[in-house]
Amino acid sequence: MENGTSGYANGGVVVGDVPQNANEHCPGTEAEAAGKAAACEGCPNQEVCATAPKGPDPDLVAIGERMKSIKHKILVLSGKGGVGKSTVAAQLSFALAAMDKQVGLLDIDICGPSVPKMLGLEGQEIHQSNLGWSPVYVEDNLGVMSIGFMLPDPDEAVIWRGPRKNGLIKQFLKDVYWGDLDYLVIDAPPGTSDEHISIAQYLKATNVDGAIIVTTPQEIAIIDVRKEVNFCKKVGLPILGVVENMSGLQQPLASFEFKMVADDGEEKNVTKEVLEQLQTRCPDLLSVFACTEVFYAGGGGAQKMAKDMGVPFLGCIPLDPQLSKAAEDGRSCFIDSQCKSSASALQRIIKKVLHVTEHVR
Repeated sequence: MENGTSGYANGGVVVGDVPQNANEHCPGTEAEAAGKAAACEGCPNQEVCATAPKGPDPDLVAIGERMKSIKHKILVLSGKGGVGKSTVAAQLSFALAAMDKQVGLLDIDICGPSVPKMLGLEGQEIHQSNLGWSPVYVEDNLGVMSIGFMLPDPDEAVIWRGPRKNGLIKQFLKDVYWGDLDYLVIDAPPGTSDEHISIAQYLKATNVDGAIIVTTPQEIAIIDVRKEVNFCKKVGLPILGVVENMSGLQQPLASFEFKMVADDGEEKNVTKEVLEQLQTRCPDLLSVFACTEVFYAGGGGAQKMAKDMGVPFLGCIPLDPQLSKAAEDGRSCFIDSQCKSSASALQRIIKKVLHVTEHVR
């Protein structure tokens, strides 16, 4: 068991040094009387607390020292997988680096490290110096660290229990030499499990700016993302805001494919004819962006959730095939006009994040 991070019964989250599901008058997990005091009788965590090492984790001092050279630390979280969290983390990092910020991107998704591909760094390896592990660099001012650089085969499954994952996260925080950074962006896996408890505990004393929470509009995603918001509140992690990703399909009309469907279900592609008619009769329409909802958002989507839960709403990012292509290609969506709709939405969101982290704090 990592001290204070895992092993507690029924998913007990440690807030401070007291598990969420502890008995009243709990002495705390680090107290000498932990698991042995009268108040511990019948607590589901009694055995774990009684046998766990006591006192503060000595590695937290090393983490604190390493983090001193980093001005701002932002976590990108989501209670739901597949909502585009890593895409947001990657493009946020690209955008900050393009502003001449010194940026690090730390991927703590141990079982699903997608950051190397999204930064165009597949096949790269980590090197070690006398200062620690060296990040892999996209540009001089954008370094990346991920378990993906340590796998001999990108298709290899990482089948690790919680303590081993927590141990690697701790190593990333205390052993990676980032140098002086303006921003460290941390891409976490979905959920509210071991990795999240660990990162919250390890960074507790390092002045974390907060978390960006990513969701998609449909209620099936919002349900899980609400849990992420509550997790942040319980562990004392500030919430910079919520982002609604894939918020409706939006792309130029000229990029669509048009079909006619007969009564018997037969399809005929009429794209050429439609575009020719538009070019002849209404050429200005070819530059218009067409928008439509893809996911049903009967619950009001992320904006309503943020309002109901009393957290900031940062904005919406449309479902843009060009943004998906940029992620697949491992490049910034800001370097050309192909991602016009998604890039402008991301820029608005990033502007709000910068305002909070650099002007309000």
